[in-house]
Amino acid sequence: MPIFNMADLRAALPRHARLIGIDPGTRTIGLALSDVLLMLATPYGSLPRGKMGRTAADLAAIARKEGVGGLVVGLPLSMDGSFGPAAQAAKDFGRDLAHAAGLPVAFWDERLSSAAVNRAMIEADVTRAKRAKAVDAAAAAYMLQAALDATARP
Repeated sequence: MPIFNMADLRAALPRHARLIGIDPGTRTIGLALSDVLLMLATPYGSLPRGKMGRTAADLAAIARKEGVGGLVVGLPLSMDGSFGPAAQAAKDFGRDLAHAAGLPVAFWDERLSSAAVNRAMIEADVTRAKRAKAVDAAAAAYMLQAALDATARP
């Protein structure tokens, strides 16, 4: 499957197709969905990080069920914007996942998304246990929303 920049992926989507945002953690993969107008991202849930075949099958099933036309994978660039080992691992993961799931992919800078979500949850007095369950999907939604906002048509 092709790798797009975010604006080109958005333009290539079929009408009313959604995007799924992916925050690829080491143990858990956070998921978020856009609406069909590509204006709003909402947390969807998470998948345990396991073998690629199983992860891709689970993601493909979600994509079929929800009308997803493409993937937006969070890219954890270094604070100075450089492309380090974590970013390379996320890019490899996203490319392999897109190929296995049969969906086009774009990558989006996700620096500090988990930290911002954690901070907001702490301010909202969410317990540590509830934060642990929700942070991956919320970080995926935070990243996907940033991508949608940056590529919105005026």
